[in-house]
Amino acid sequence: MLKKVVGKAAKPAAMSFADNAPSWEVLSNMVKAQEAELGVNFTAPDLENGPTHPLSLKRTFGSIEPIRVKLYRDHAGWCPYCQKVWLQLEEKRIPYTIEKINMRCYGDKPPSFLAKVPSGLLPVLEIDGRVVTESATIMALLEEQFPDHKPLMPAANSPQRPRADQLMRLERRFFSDWLNWLCSGWNGPSAQAQLERTLQAICKELEADGGPFFMGQDISLVDITFAPMLERAAASLAYYKGFVMRGTGKFPALEAWFDAMEARDTYLGTKSDHYTHCHDLPPQLGGCYSTPEGELFAAALDGQDGASWHLPLPPLNATSTPEAYSPGENPPVDRLAAAARLVVNHAAVGRFALRGAGQPGPRPVSAPLADPSGVAALQHEAAMDAALRHVAHALLVGVQEKQVMEHALQVQEAGEHDGAAVAASAAYLRDRVGVPRDMKLPAARQLRAHLNWLIDSLQPAS
Repeated sequence: MLKKVVGKAAKPAAMSFADNAPSWEVLSNMVKAQEAELGVNFTAPDLENGPTHPLSLKRTFGSIEPIRVKLYRDHAGWCPYCQKVWLQLEEKRIPYTIEKINMRCYGDKPPSFLAKVPSGLLPVLEIDGRVVTESATIMALLEEQFPDHKPLMPAANSPQRPRADQLMRLERRFFSDWLNWLCSGWNGPSAQAQLERTLQAICKELEADGGPFFMGQDISLVDITFAPMLERAAASLAYYKGFVMRGTGKFPALEAWFDAMEARDTYLGTKSDHYTHCHDLPPQLGGCYSTPEGELFAAALDGQDGASWHLPLPPLNATSTPEAYSPGENPPVDRLAAAARLVVNHAAVGRFALRGAGQPGPRPVSAPLADPSGVAALQHEAAMDAALRHVAHALLVGVQEKQVMEHALQVQEAGEHDGAAVAASAAYLRDRVGVPRDMKLPAARQLRAHLNWLIDSLQPAS
């Protein structure tokens, strides 16, 4: 947070800077050149037929069959029940369309949706014109209606079905034990012991058929049902309780399961990060209970430890702390992914960021990172545009390389653009980079860290 400094000889709250960054046109050409060199396409991905992507609104998977299904899911990718259905559709490769709807904790729902679903609850499926609610009902219906699209559950009369049903009950037990500890300050040791017993039971079941998945070597509806809750538990228990589920070797079968899930494009396309979950869960659950054991993890996950969100970034891998991520990182590709999203959406991103220098909205919502009616300080639009071009350029060429070029970020006490509003806006944007909504975790880390580079550069020398 910027501090207001008063007094005759006080230094400015933030330095000014010059608009000598490359133009958006030049930056766009740099992105395209690097995409060609690295063999990736972040600027215009194939949202209809390519890997799972949060920006997709229509998925055909190369099929010409009629589209019978429409999924209503939440905009931000916060809803675990939406994630289940989304992941099932992607694994079965059922052609479908998507309409994104706000969760109540971060915005209003359109009247057209409420006319179909008066409760407003998500997810919702339209299939052949029929409106279906409740994720378990939706998932069972998709298995029934699309048996030729990769069956994910054993047939009702098969020998494997009782085991699948028993594993679904284990998922409900895990869900209950997780929230019993997460959302309460009572009987913490007892609640932790119960959760650990359930995690050991999960590991035993993962080993029963040889793993790495619950039903053996291939993914099933059991894995899809467990995934959103295990993902959120791994994030929230580290942040609020200091309890680590991955990367310690304590739950090896569960770690192997996470690794196997993260090897699938379908899951990675829907997967969030610890930071996003730790701030999206409280408004959904009515609050989470913190303990002192979680403070160090919380500081790291929030980027408040002075290292986790600053360059050079710490390693990201299957055993990294505070967050494990088995696909790891590829910094040149990750920086390019972040830069491409910024370049393509720079106008909207700049206006959104300027809420940080503006005023809170007249209609607040319960999610602390959401302010849909916030008022942007558009009088600083030119300064924010220049700042974002500096950030995009740093992502594309590297900070050290940038700072010896003609396009180096040049700061001074008085100059072309006042840095105070820009620093506040950059911090607002940094804290609201959402995974998977905006980009995957490795790219989000790079964008957050490069925004911090900008913010730090604008601070006056002590």
